[in-house]
Amino acid sequence: MNQEYARIADRFGEIGIIPVIKLSSPGQALPLADALLDAGLPAAEITFRSDAAAEAIRRIRRDRPDMLCGAGTVLSREQVDAARDAGAQFVVAPGFNPTVVDYCIDLGMPVYPGVNNPMGIEFALERGLSILKFFPAEASGGIPMIKAISAPYGDVRFIATGGIGPGNILSYLASDAVIACGGSWIVKPSLIEAEAFDEIRDLSAEAVSLIREGRRS
Repeated sequence: MNQEYARIADRFGEIGIIPVIKLSSPGQALPLADALLDAGLPAAEITFRSDAAAEAIRRIRRDRPDMLCGAGTVLSREQVDAARDAGAQFVVAPGFNPTVVDYCIDLGMPVYPGVNNPMGIEFALERGLSILKFFPAEASGGIPMIKAISAPYGDVRFIATGGIGPGNILSYLASDAVIACGGSWIVKPSLIEAEAFDEIRDLSAEAVSLIREGRRS
């Protein structure tokens, strides 16, 4: 895969947590981005679970260039096109759809497909992908499963997502096989709908502090 794929993955590792965000309106994009940036969390995965996703990504990329911003829950080539046209820097998928993954690779779009079994990992390695989403993390066995599944694949690293929160994120990040975690608890749709951006900022700052302290210990 291209250098941008590796660069984005390195940024994931530096940040430690990638907020997974569902927006119902593009107008929520910039206040949300500002809340995350103010908290020291310059990353957002805007999911294609709403029609607002592409325009939200476009606004963030245009007006908040310091934010690492990509598209999540990408399920089709059409959504890849929409994400790319909006300026998304990466694509994340919940599973391994060869059509979507191969299309991203052909476009040079960094893609991080979801896996939770050896077959998915081998599909990815065949395409030169070694940074993958592990999803749904807790439901798939959590840290013990990551330890077991990564043993035969020493070069593979995961973005663990699904069931992760402040009570277990440090356990995931302590694993050499995990470069970052995806999380939605700091950007719950209910907080976004209530326009509680100060609360989102505070929760984000707490997450950043937790990760920093954990990495020092």
